[in-house]
This record gives sequence, structure tokens and C-alpha cells, in this order.
Amino acid sequence: MNVRSELLSQLPLRENLRGLSPYGAPQIDVPIQLNVNENTHPLPQTVVDAIAEEVSKAAATLNRYPDREFVELRELLAGYLGHDLDRENIWAANGSNEILQQILQAFGGPGRSVMSFGPTYSMYPLLASGTDTEYIAGKRADDFTLSAESAAAQVREHAPNIVFLCSPNNPTGTALGLDVIEAVYEAASETKAMVIVDEAYAEFSLANTKSALSLLAGRQRLIVSRTMSKAFGLAGARVGYLAAAPEVTDAIRLVRLPYHLSAVTQATAIAALKNVDLLLAQVEEIKTQRDRIVSTLTELGLKPSVSDSNFVFFGGLEDPHAIWQGLLDAGIIIRDNGIPGTLRVTAGTEAETTAFLERLTELLSTQK
Repeated sequence: MNVRSELLSQLPLRENLRGLSPYGAPQIDVPIQLNVNENTHPLPQTVVDAIAEEVSKAAATLNRYPDREFVELRELLAGYLGHDLDRENIWAANGSNEILQQILQAFGGPGRSVMSFGPTYSMYPLLASGTDTEYIAGKRADDFTLSAESAAAQVREHAPNIVFLCSPNNPTGTALGLDVIEAVYEAASETKAMVIVDEAYAEFSLANTKSALSLLAGRQRLIVSRTMSKAFGLAGARVGYLAAAPEVTDAIRLVRLPYHLSAVTQATAIAALKNVDLLLAQVEEIKTQRDRIVSTLTELGLKPSVSDSNFVFFGGLEDPHAIWQGLLDAGIIIRDNGIPGTLRVTAGTEAETTAFLERLTELLSTQK
């Protein structure tokens, strides 16, 4: 235990937080960063200019609190999502992590539980700890898939108050079928549990993959969360949002902090949504590179998972840490999620993807 850890242990910290480590991938300054699933394409200059104009307008009134209900932003988000949603179905916050935290604050807490199915997004148990909600780790099949039958059976067995379904799943990248979501919702109905489908990477999905947004009508306890960090390239702006029944957004209002979404954040998101076509054009470029990664890794004898996201999870590695280090030595960082025999790489620009694939090929050849 280092000195800081020793000092931390002396504080009257909540027991369920003792021994935990904060979330965070390694922040290493290298030329090619493909480890945290960012959109590595710079924002188009037109969008940069539009954001600057909107933020400049907001700057003139920063002496006043922002619109607490961020009405314009919610209207634009509803229009973007479609599915007959309107602003009463939409809520937004500082990244989808705050959205998930607010859901846990409203529906979780002491004496309540949240369930998800690992391996999945590593923030889920940390958000649970932060809200003093018991975390239940469900299981996936050996190939990391999750069937409707298995998911529903596990929900019935553990009877959680909240279920998180990550689709496309992080770190494995594959989306869930709507049958899984429907089965979980039905199983969760027995205890009136909330079901959250985390669709942070939905814009990158394959053509035949359907969004859980199509299931919202008539399902009061279903929430679909999204982010502007990935497809919109706004990771630095921190904008996440959800779609749900209007009474769900009313519940979230009970736990939100006053004026939690700054005027600058709102202005940035509004400008991006007004230029959505330019930003989504980049999505198609990223999907092209993702598919190229999947194809090349398969040719190299590795085992990439089907990817509905902007990253590729792949197995078949004898020494993944050596591969990870070899890439880092060449100025390329990807993600080691600690799952044996696997690594994960973000689909970057064409040049970044080429550099990754060429270096990976070299490293694999030296291991034979």
C-alpha cells in the first residue's frame, strides 16, 4: 500500500467504497490512441465554426443560470431519434455515465440491486457502489453472447430492481437482439424492475441491427440511453441522454442537481445536432475501417467478434500483453480489458487503422 492509499484508508469512507479503484483507461500520450473508443476523426470545420458561434451566443449570458429544462436540446434530440418521441420523452446530462448515475439515484440505493451481464461496461459496478446499490454480476455464454432464455432466467432468479443491458456491448462490441430485451423486460415485470438499454454505440450498428427505441411504446419501465461522445465526436463536451416514458424523466428530475447542464454544454450539443448529417458521414467512414479490421484480423488467424460498434474485440492471442506492449512501443495504444487471450481496438482513421494492422501483423509474425 502506497502513502496515498494509506492516508485514504484513514478516512471514514463508506465501507462499500473501501479497496475500490477509480475508473480509467491508461492515459498515455502516443501518436495513435485507439484504446477508449473515441471518434478519432477531427470535427469538420463547419461543425467547429457552428459550435463556436453557438457558444459565443451562450457566453454573453453566462452571468445567468442556463435553461434548467434545456428545452431546445431535448426537442432536437427527440427529432434526431424519431420513433414518435417528443421532448417529454427525453432527458440529458453530462455524459451517459451521469444518465446512468441519475437512474441509479432514482431507482437504486441502499437495499436495492442492479444487475448486468459480464463481461460488460466496467463502470456499471462502480456506479452501483457510488449509489450504494448492490451489484449483481450476471453471466454470458463462453462466446460472450447472451440469449433471451438465459438473460430472463437470471433476472427471475436474482430479482434485481434495475437491469443494465449494454447493446452494442462494451467490450465485446456485439448488439443484443430485441428478443433478449423483450424477454428481460417481461421477466423484470414480476418485480417492476427498471430495464435500461445502454446504446452508446448504436449509430455504428450493422444494417440489420434494430434499436431498443422501437420497443419503448407501452413499456413504462424501459429506458434507452445514448451518448454524443462517440458518433457525434463530442467526447470532450460530455453529453449523454435517455429516451423513456415522460414519467421516467419526471423521476430523474427528483435527483438531478440544479442547472446540471451548463449553457456551454447545451450550446455545443445544439450546434452538433443542427449539423448531424456532416457528423454521421464520419460514422460511415469509421464503420468501413471497423469492417476492414474484422476482415484483416480474420485473415491473420485471430478471432474478432461481430462488431456493431466503433471498436473490435478480438481473441486468439497467446500473449495479449506482449502484443499490447509491442503496439505501444510503436506509438499505438489499444485496450487490454483483462479478458484472457483478447484485446480491443478502436476503429480510427484510415491511416491509424493501417498503422495498427501493419504493426500487429509484424508482431504476430515474430510469435510464430
